[in-house]
Amino acid sequence: MDTNEAYNRIKELRKQLEEHNYRYYVLAEPVITDREYDELMDELVKLEKEFPRFADPGSPSQRVGSDISSEFTQVRHVYPMLSLSNTYSHEELADFDARVRKNIIEPFEYVCELKYDGTAVSLTYERGALIRAVTRGDGVQGDDVTANVKTIRSIPLRLRGSDYPELFEIRGEVFLPREGFLKLNREKEKKGEALFANPRNAAAGTLKLQKSSLVAKRPLDCVFYALYGEELLEDTHWGNLIKAREWGFRISGEMRKCANLDEVFEYIGYWDKNRLELPFDIDGIVIKVNSLKQQKKLGYTAKSPRWAISWKFSAERAATILRSIDFQVGRTGAITPVANLDPVPLSGTTVKRASLHNSDYIELMDIREGDTVFVEKGGEIIPKIVGIDSSKRPDSSQRLKFIDKCPACGVNLRKDPDEARHYCPNHSGCPPQIRGRLNHFVSRKAMNINMADATAGQLISAGLVRDPADLYSLRKEDVIKLERFAQKSAENLVKSIDESRNRPYHNVLYATGIRYVGETVARRLAENFSSVDELASAGVEILAETEEIGEKIAASIAHFFEDPVNRQFIEKLKRAGVQLQRRDDNLNKPAGGALKGKKFVVSGVFENYSRDEIKEVIRKNGGSVVSAVSASTDFVVAGENMGPAKLEKARRLGIPVISENELEEIAGKQKS
Repeated sequence: MDTNEAYNRIKELRKQLEEHNYRYYVLAEPVITDREYDELMDELVKLEKEFPRFADPGSPSQRVGSDISSEFTQVRHVYPMLSLSNTYSHEELADFDARVRKNIIEPFEYVCELKYDGTAVSLTYERGALIRAVTRGDGVQGDDVTANVKTIRSIPLRLRGSDYPELFEIRGEVFLPREGFLKLNREKEKKGEALFANPRNAAAGTLKLQKSSLVAKRPLDCVFYALYGEELLEDTHWGNLIKAREWGFRISGEMRKCANLDEVFEYIGYWDKNRLELPFDIDGIVIKVNSLKQQKKLGYTAKSPRWAISWKFSAERAATILRSIDFQVGRTGAITPVANLDPVPLSGTTVKRASLHNSDYIELMDIREGDTVFVEKGGEIIPKIVGIDSSKRPDSSQRLKFIDKCPACGVNLRKDPDEARHYCPNHSGCPPQIRGRLNHFVSRKAMNINMADATAGQLISAGLVRDPADLYSLRKEDVIKLERFAQKSAENLVKSIDESRNRPYHNVLYATGIRYVGETVARRLAENFSSVDELASAGVEILAETEEIGEKIAASIAHFFEDPVNRQFIEKLKRAGVQLQRRDDNLNKPAGGALKGKKFVVSGVFENYSRDEIKEVIRKNGGSVVSAVSASTDFVVAGENMGPAKLEKARRLGIPVISENELEEIAGKQKS
């Protein structure tokens, strides 16, 4: 075969294979057998190897995968992948509907979709070709898994037609059908390997394999549920998904438009009864406002959209015997009682342990060793004890007495009157707390140091690390003495520690482990306090005014910096050279602007902007957004249905209450 013949045959094979993928996965109307498909694919792969000049990253041959191992790189999402708020009751869903109706005056409709139980991915297409696939990660950034995603046959590498936007993202759920999951576990069992607990774990684990050739051998599937971009063709969520189906994407045939809440409940009821008849797992229903304009008006909270909610199906319940109770010490010193159970199958996994939360929970439930207990999975993930069969309680049963000393260091426990948990106050001397803080510090969402949990224990036991700041004093010669460390692995650890010095300021704040300061709170603190010194010197009142920082979090932050041990820890981090002040490339907050130094409270619903867009205008012009009205507030930006308490307090304190148009004028921003 000469070059021209090869080129023409390669083009023809690619066209045929793309058409067969579309017919099989999107239309569910295959016209050839699997064997015939494989023969076409084998011919294409051989020709492309023989004529490498015709290689194409969008070729169907990419679905075979590669044997080359590749580390995943981190990619920042253009559109953050936020999680959905969950609801389990009719009342909570009715509350969601009421909030939507309060803020959307004109008619609207919902789109209901199955909530596939897999792992989320975001795919970017440019000029009709797949250029990138990224996992959800922490919602802000995820792993680039493009090579692995290309092996999934239900995902188009090139789009059909020509009316798609030049650049857009599409979100989907990668999952394993039940039949494929059972087959995969049978193969693992034959090899003597550990089995996957459930299809969700199997899908997530497969997508993170280092060799795409191995991914190609597993029957992953993908269904798509949302489009993002600046030039989408339709003004409704439903319309965009229908267009996406024409371009070759697999869109769920079970989604439905609902005119009101009664129709939503009807849809939920149907799938609650019939979900087991599906060939794949679902764990709930997603309800979305259909209009993109109305979605924009409703906006977002820090963690989730206000225009969508997830209904979770009732958890599966199982009965088993509680044999004993252990007491665990967390990194903050919190004591968590954990029940050891007779193993029992539940929602695709075998449950052996369940959290008992705190002493109040144990006392309220009157939980005792030897009891027959009912176990559920909260959100079908975390096992919890929800009841007791008292008729089966042994005659010798005795009420449980909660411990009064730390099980790890023997120090007397403390329980504040307004707290539900007991705490070990030995912050700097309790081994589980030290190890927990170290593991938290190196975690991916914190300093992202490539270090195993077991290594933390070794470093502490060897006396090399007393607090996380000591990591920056480690030398390769120190590490190589540890068990399971060789020259290369020691060099890699020291290199990873050194690279963490460049982690952004908000990641460092999260890594310090201040109680109640999670990722979102850390980001807010970094936006409002330019350095750790400014944060440390802020009093409780100023901290509590910051957006999303209430009095409880403010008191915890102030208490952290009052502790001499913590102050010494921060000083060691400074000497190590980690980022303890904001940089422009970290959070994109301008140093100047027409609103520099001004504090704003934003409340109500706005005509031209979502609430988040109002806040962005303020921040881009140098101002800051606080959550509570106080004497130090400069302006209140008020929309419709503003909270009456905030309005009254602003008037009492003489704080100007302005509209969105007045904000534009103050900011010097002219609408185009």
